[in-house]
Amino acid sequence: MSRPHGEPTPVQLDRFEENRRRFIRPVFWLQVGLLLALACVPLGFSSVRILDVVTKGMIFTVAVASYDLIIGYTGIVTFAHGMFFGLGAYSLGVVLNQASQPLKVTVTFLAPILTQPELTKVAWLTSSPSYYHLFIGFLIAVALAAAISLLIVLFSLRVKAIFFAMISLAFAEFAFILGQQWRSLTGAGDGLAFKLPGIFAKGWSGGRFLAADINYKLFVYYVILVLAVILFVMMLRFIRSPLGRVIKSTRENEPRATALGYKTFRFQATSFVFGSVIAAVCGWMYAFHELQLDAGEVLGIGLMLNILLMVILGGLGTLYGSIVGVAFVLAGEAYLPDIGKWAVQFMPNVPMLERLAERWLLWFGILFVLVVIFFPKGVVGTARDLIGRAKVRAMAKES
Repeated sequence: MSRPHGEPTPVQLDRFEENRRRFIRPVFWLQVGLLLALACVPLGFSSVRILDVVTKGMIFTVAVASYDLIIGYTGIVTFAHGMFFGLGAYSLGVVLNQASQPLKVTVTFLAPILTQPELTKVAWLTSSPSYYHLFIGFLIAVALAAAISLLIVLFSLRVKAIFFAMISLAFAEFAFILGQQWRSLTGAGDGLAFKLPGIFAKGWSGGRFLAADINYKLFVYYVILVLAVILFVMMLRFIRSPLGRVIKSTRENEPRATALGYKTFRFQATSFVFGSVIAAVCGWMYAFHELQLDAGEVLGIGLMLNILLMVILGGLGTLYGSIVGVAFVLAGEAYLPDIGKWAVQFMPNVPMLERLAERWLLWFGILFVLVVIFFPKGVVGTARDLIGRAKVRAMAKES
C-alpha cells in the first residue's frame, strides 16, 4: 500500500518525536547542570590546582571526542591525532613568541654641517603581542591541520586497516623529530615560552568577586570553556547530521554504503579532516592555557597514547565517553600521588606502604585494568548497552 503524498515517513515521525522531547529528557538537564557547574568553578573554588585540572579537562575532553569521531564513528585507526594537537599548540606559541621579540632599528642622523660624517644609532624597540596575534595563531592552526590532514587522506586513506595506522604514525614521528631538531623555532626540550596580550597577560588583576580573583586566569578559563562548548556542540551536530549517519553506516558496512551510491571515501576524508582541525584548535587552547610548550609533551607519542587511553575508558563511538575518560586519567594523575602521601602519614611505620605510595602509576594501571574488565565497551558504552537491554526487556514484558 502506497503512502499518501506529503505524509511523513516512520523515520521522520521518530525524528519529530525525538526533537519534541529534546528539552524534557533527563540527559538535557544533566548537560545543563554540567555546564552550569563548569561556569561556577572559578567562582566557587580559589584553588589554582582545581582550576588547572578542570581547564585541562575541558581541553582534553574535546580533543578525545574529536579522536572518537575519527576512530569510533568513522572507523579510521590513526596515530597522528597527537601531531595535530601539537601543531595547533605551536601555531599559537610560535606566533606569540615571535611577537615578543625585540626589534632592531637603525637610525641615521645627518650632522648640521655637511662636512661631518653621518651619525648612526642602533636602537632596540620592545615588542609585545596583541589580540590579533591570537587570531593569527588560530588561523594558522586551522589551516595547517586542514592541509596536512587532507594530504594524508589523499595519499594514504585508500590504504586500509593497520597500514593506514602505520602511515599516520610515520607522519607523527616525523613531526616529533622535526620539533626536536628545529630548536630555534620550537625550543625542543628546552621549551618555548611566550606571553598573552591584554587581560590575558600573566599578572593582570582586576579585583575580587566572591571566591574568585578577577585576573588573567579567570578570563583564560572562560575563553576555553566557551570554545570547548562550541566545538563539542559542533561534533554532536556533525554525527547527528545526514553526513554523520552516512559515516556511521560506512563504518558498519562500507560495501553496502557504496552500493547505495555514496562516495564513502569523501565522507571518511571529511570526518578525518574535521576531527584533525578540532584537535589543532584544542592544541591552540592548550598553549593559550599553559604559556609554554615542550616538543616532547605536545608532539610525542605519549600524548597520543593518553588520548587513546581516554577514548577506551570512556567508550568508542559515544562522544560523551570522552568526559569520563578524561576525568579518570586527569584525576588519577593529579590526586593519586597525594592519596599515597596521606596513606603514609596515616600509617608512618609501614615501609611497604611507603614504597607502594611512591609507585602511584602501579595503582593507576590496576584501576585501568579493572575498568576494562568490568566495562569492556568503556564506561559510557557499557552503560548504554545495559540501558538498551533494560528497555528491550521492558518492551517485551509489555507486549
